[in-house]
Amino acid sequence: MINILTVVGARPQFIKAAAISHVIKEKYSHQITEDLLHTGQHYDDNMSGQFFSELNIPQPKYNLGVGSAPHGAQTAAMLKGIEEIILSNHYDGMLVYGDTNSTLAGALAASKQHLPVYHVEAGLRSFNRSMPEEINRIVTDHLSSLLFAPTAKAVQNLRNEGFPEEDIILSGDVMLDNVLHYSPLSSFHSPLSTSILATLHRDFNTDHTERLTNILSAINSIGQAFNTEVLLPLHPRTKQHIDSITSKPDMTHIHTIPPLSYLQTLAALRQARLVLTDSGGLQKEAFFCGKPCVILRPETEWTEIVDAGAAILADDSPSLILDAAKKLWSTTPPASSAFGDGHAAEKIIEKIL
Repeated sequence: MINILTVVGARPQFIKAAAISHVIKEKYSHQITEDLLHTGQHYDDNMSGQFFSELNIPQPKYNLGVGSAPHGAQTAAMLKGIEEIILSNHYDGMLVYGDTNSTLAGALAASKQHLPVYHVEAGLRSFNRSMPEEINRIVTDHLSSLLFAPTAKAVQNLRNEGFPEEDIILSGDVMLDNVLHYSPLSSFHSPLSTSILATLHRDFNTDHTERLTNILSAINSIGQAFNTEVLLPLHPRTKQHIDSITSKPDMTHIHTIPPLSYLQTLAALRQARLVLTDSGGLQKEAFFCGKPCVILRPETEWTEIVDAGAAILADDSPSLILDAAKKLWSTTPPASSAFGDGHAAEKIIEKIL
């Protein structure tokens, strides 16, 4: 029996971990056991707790409760807590997801204790090292024993950086697994009706008042142009930054609400005609659900979506954001096999075994 420690800390990771936890429970429980460690990076119930019950994944065996802090302090607290758990238990490997501080801390703690690291979503590159996520994903890849790349481009990025071919696995994307698995359930979790769904959470946007103001102004202009309210679920940090703006932009066409659960997000996507986001995960979920997307960043790790004509990079420019929204309003993204066949989790577990 193989015993795996899975480290998560942010809501996108709970969703990704659900795909693999579900497959372990359904098909591999006689071969592999999994303990879940929640760092507490997202610590309120709207940002974490409800995901475990909603997605029917085990409650975490460990919760470090680190909460919000500057990058260095947060990562250090996670590293200390994860190392203590590794030293007091026997594990055969560690699963980490994506590009958060929780991902980096888990990979560092495991590698220092000679515990194999399995990185799901390996090989992603925005080629913008000013973003902390970019540093996290590069370092995590270099600490990992198995690199589970979701797309052919991610595989090529790893090859370009000289990773051993035998460590690179084209697995497909576990988020596609989840959209296919959970979409039928989402019809019972309808949020407020909306034709435009927006999210905004990256430090790159929220921590710079000029960028935040530009994007909020653009979102409001889009709502005005299409005579609708844009639904904007707010990450707690984003709300704090908006509240702190002294000269607030017009937000009369924006309807802000608390964060949505995963099933509520899928339900909102089913209703929406257009998505505006700086989230890597929501870009893909929009694509999987056949919805066009305006990306509120200057670059994306998921270039496959842009190449398919399903998304436009608009950064924080109000004019570019509005023009992109108008161009995409009547667009239906094409179907694509770039992200696999919906069985990524099974491929990942088979390779670990």
